[in-house]
Amino acid sequence: MLTLCILGFLYEEPLHAYDLRARISGLSGHVRPVSDGALYPAIKRLEAAGHLTRHTEPGERAAPRQVLTLTESGRAELLRRLREPSDVEITDRNSFFVLLAFLGQLPDPADQVRVLRRRLAFMDEPGSFFYDEGRPLRARDMTDRFRRGMLQLASATSKADRAWLERTIGELEAGTAHA
Repeated sequence: MLTLCILGFLYEEPLHAYDLRARISGLSGHVRPVSDGALYPAIKRLEAAGHLTRHTEPGERAAPRQVLTLTESGRAELLRRLREPSDVEITDRNSFFVLLAFLGQLPDPADQVRVLRRRLAFMDEPGSFFYDEGRPLRARDMTDRFRRGMLQLASATSKADRAWLERTIGELEAGTAHA
């Protein structure tokens, strides 16, 4: 997720690492805050891979600032990651949201549809937080009100996700995608 965020935000514009961190934190929120101990090594790995460069710009009031810019290789890597997301980027809700934040960068709507169809296929698989002898339990099976509440909330969220996915896929396939 961190690599996708770095590539995605730098695809939009060059940024100072501090600004990049703020944008990533805004996207992931309190769920997965990004630390300097994670961000700077990731930046170094992407720089070593040739996906981004640094250049110095004068600071507004302080020392010069290191600004990060995505290279053509970095742009290609972002588009590859968006076209071919990992399974966790499809199945994990927070990871999928990060993917959605940048999916609009893919220029071909057919590629966008393929990604959304993968999410829809995942949602078609029976699943639950709780199982009995390998069978997923539903809210009506729960005697514990809190577990029942978890399943009811998850079901409502899934219905909303599915409706959005189906509508967006239809719009993309019809060529009428709305912003």
